[in-house]
Amino acid sequence: MIIQKLKRGYTTGVHTSFAFKSALETFIATNELSISKTNKMDNDDLDVTKGCEIIVTITENKNDLILNKIEHKPYILKNTNCILELYAGVGVGVVTKDGLKPSKGFPAINPKPLSILEELFENTEEILESMELFCTIAVINGNEIAKQTANKKVGVLGGISILGTTGFVKPISSIAYIDSINEELNFAKANGYDTIIFTLGNTAYKRANDLNSDAYIVEIGNFIYDAIKLAVEKEFERIELWLGIGKAVKVSQGFKNTHNRFGDIDFDIIQKMVDIDIKDIVTIKRVCELLKDKNKSFQEKIKLKAQEQLKEWFKKDIEVKIC
Repeated sequence: MIIQKLKRGYTTGVHTSFAFKSALETFIATNELSISKTNKMDNDDLDVTKGCEIIVTITENKNDLILNKIEHKPYILKNTNCILELYAGVGVGVVTKDGLKPSKGFPAINPKPLSILEELFENTEEILESMELFCTIAVINGNEIAKQTANKKVGVLGGISILGTTGFVKPISSIAYIDSINEELNFAKANGYDTIIFTLGNTAYKRANDLNSDAYIVEIGNFIYDAIKLAVEKEFERIELWLGIGKAVKVSQGFKNTHNRFGDIDFDIIQKMVDIDIKDIVTIKRVCELLKDKNKSFQEKIKLKAQEQLKEWFKKDIEVKIC
């Protein structure tokens, strides 16, 4: 058996620090406008920012910069001799709502990468002359990349966020995805939502949006256990899980993650729940088709079993809705 070693990579925050350090060193050497670029390295995680080009510009003349058009305040980096105003460039988002780690009205740069940039700037105090500097962090096509994230939903507009905690993107751990869910839950909590609806798949997400106006809706991929655990820890009053019948069957059979790599549905269990022969059936969809008028009853059984499993895991009533 050949085991392939999975590739891990650096976060957008670490890549930004690389470009920032390079731009700062170049500026110190020339005292002229300095631009440094880096491409986020590939990795084996689920990551929409892989390969994106991050650009850092440093200058003495603010008019040299091209900013995100959404009005925002800069972060102020200081050392003994001078200050640097750090803005969101084109393709880096601006925070327009409360509830996120970066403050409302500032560039969407998380605390850890921001602290690294602050440290890098502080370490130049002995070689940088007294002056006021201006800086942007930009991402090529960042606004398009952001459409594949929850940024707009939580009020980050105009581009992606500069993220990072440990500095590394861990392959297949999907930490970035779970962190995104966590950020959405923090945002929902800060904005007074008592009900959270988790959805799996486009159909469930669309239906939940069509039917709810007083709940916060989060698409969670296959990360059922991780998402609900976060919501329980944050003490949301009501949690609902909206999903298709196939995923619901997996939950009822104890799958904490419904991705195929974590296992397949046990059809022997399903056979005991229905009065038709499903020996050669390989999909739950086909089972439902064969059940015809008994399908509704079958789905209700699955729903109840899934709710029982969730109650066993979390000691909390969680409503399951099959779409």
